[in-house]
Amino acid sequence: MLHTILWDWNGTLLDDVEVALAAMNEMLARRGLPLLQGREPYRDIFTFPVRAYYTAAGLDLSAEPFESLAVEWTGLYHRFYPRCGLFPAARGVLLAVGEMGLEQAIVSASHQQALDSQVEEQGLGGFFQARLGISDIYAGSKAGLAQRYLKSQGVPPEQALFVGDTLHDWEVAQEAGCPCVLLAQGHQSRALLETAGVPVLESLIQVPAFLRGLQA
Repeated sequence: MLHTILWDWNGTLLDDVEVALAAMNEMLARRGLPLLQGREPYRDIFTFPVRAYYTAAGLDLSAEPFESLAVEWTGLYHRFYPRCGLFPAARGVLLAVGEMGLEQAIVSASHQQALDSQVEEQGLGGFFQARLGISDIYAGSKAGLAQRYLKSQGVPPEQALFVGDTLHDWEVAQEAGCPCVLLAQGHQSRALLETAGVPVLESLIQVPAFLRGLQA
């Protein structure tokens, strides 16, 4: 019996792919490096840990400390953030999931303060029993967040489902012992997501039907 949906935030409910791409391209442009030529090249190289993504994008972590690059990227992301919003189906999907009697929580690699601010700005604060972010800006990993939350709530892992858009979401779900479904709309390509061997949906709007199938 399904009890809890654990949502990733960036790329799953919040459509910020273009903003993240713009932030990286601004960093590359400042250094005279080749830009990422659109959404698909970005989605093909984005990964966790973020250090590996920075290197794949062309930044030289031996010449500049990762920490200073992360501060720069975060500043650019917040500058461009007003351009982005929720995926069109997000509010309706959250309503539908709530009507199924399921609890909902966010598990994100965003800094806790930024996560709280964004969720409130998007008018979604009332949908979630918890919003779990990390304690710094370096987006190292959200490993352990889902596991600790489920344990604290007394929810057996098999009664939770993690919904995300990256292989890291799958890794977090594995660590927590809960099943996972990935969405091919966000920060990683379908080809990358399919290597996890879990269901991959095209977009958020398909989630309610997927859940009804699990509960049938």
